[in-house]
Amino acid sequence: MKTTIAQARSFSRPVQLLLLNQLTINVGFYMLMPYLAGHLSGRLGLAAWLVGLILGVRNLGQQGMFLVGGSLADRIGYKPMILTGLVLRTVGFALLGLVDAVPALVVASALTGLAGAFFNPAVRAYLVREAGDRTVEAFAVFNVFYQLGILLGPLIGLLLTGLAFQVTGLTAAVLFALLAIAQARALPARRGDLAGAGGNMLQDWRKALANRPFLLFSLAMIGSYVLNFQIYLGLPIEVRRVSGSEIGVTLLFVVSGALAIVGQLRITSWAESRWTSTQAMVRGLWLMGIAFLPLGTAAALRLPTVPTLACVLLTTVLLTLATLIIYPFEMATIATLGGERMIGTYYGLYNTLSGVGIAAGNLLTGAAIDAGQRTGAEGLPWWTLGAIGAACALTLHALSRKGRLAPEATDAGKVPA
Repeated sequence: MKTTIAQARSFSRPVQLLLLNQLTINVGFYMLMPYLAGHLSGRLGLAAWLVGLILGVRNLGQQGMFLVGGSLADRIGYKPMILTGLVLRTVGFALLGLVDAVPALVVASALTGLAGAFFNPAVRAYLVREAGDRTVEAFAVFNVFYQLGILLGPLIGLLLTGLAFQVTGLTAAVLFALLAIAQARALPARRGDLAGAGGNMLQDWRKALANRPFLLFSLAMIGSYVLNFQIYLGLPIEVRRVSGSEIGVTLLFVVSGALAIVGQLRITSWAESRWTSTQAMVRGLWLMGIAFLPLGTAAALRLPTVPTLACVLLTTVLLTLATLIIYPFEMATIATLGGERMIGTYYGLYNTLSGVGIAAGNLLTGAAIDAGQRTGAEGLPWWTLGAIGAACALTLHALSRKGRLAPEATDAGKVPA
């Protein structure tokens, strides 16, 4: 952790504030969200479909509005969008802790999703502009703080929810309110190149969608999000199926988060010294596909509980390592392909496309798991996911070899990938 702190301190003050900002955002978010479904179905006694609706509204609000949030960040400034998102999440989390009526809960959930759509692209765009030619390093440190928040949030939430969910909701709301006040006072204002420019957001979107290198890269990378999301979907399902326990699920999250905190900077430095950005991402995608082979093998051989759980853990480790390799180079590549003028818009569009891919991938993964259990071909989902990783790696490699990922000369950014 000393290395991470030293690396963080080597950046400018605004970057340091953004790192603390993301850490606090994730602590506040993950102290509440993992326990929200239990609160809605347990204490409030809502039907499962209502719980799904409330949770789905948050995800839809966030994924559906990423593009709007990113474009607004380009046009009115990064700081205003960050502060707006923090205020919206303060209100949303306070409502989730206090209200019982379904309409109010739906509104609260929508506000928390809209908040993420506002501050996420703005934070990343701000980070790119401030980090300059150290974009890869900046996102590596950013991911350490990001994962630390994911690791600490549920532990704090577990203690608070033991008292009452209302305490958790209000604590999270206060945390976001304090963060908004601190950021309003300490974070320097930064405006995108489109601030005060003519045209409108629809023109920005058309321009982004017409950027073929960016669009091809985005489509090639969608599969990586489907695979990475299995830490939250497929792997927990397998652990529960084999062991019938939640302890193993908690272990997966702890191992994944701890590995990211300890290994991100070392892995990024090692990869950066040996590979180009594209080579690092292609190798990371191959590793993502390979990560599911242990589970496919365990299912094919019908291994007992303990060896199967060991395979799940191995898959988690390999999947996390692959993500650590890819993430910093991926974020820097988006900035390079999109250019500095519309960074927020490109991050927003990328998140929207990834969200659509995750939704579709989750449906297909769930269907494959059900089909595998029904037909006795339990290895089907894992072999399929492995094939997706291989397909993404081959696609990205082919696009790079054919020169299809070269930034467009008309709007190429100054940030190297």
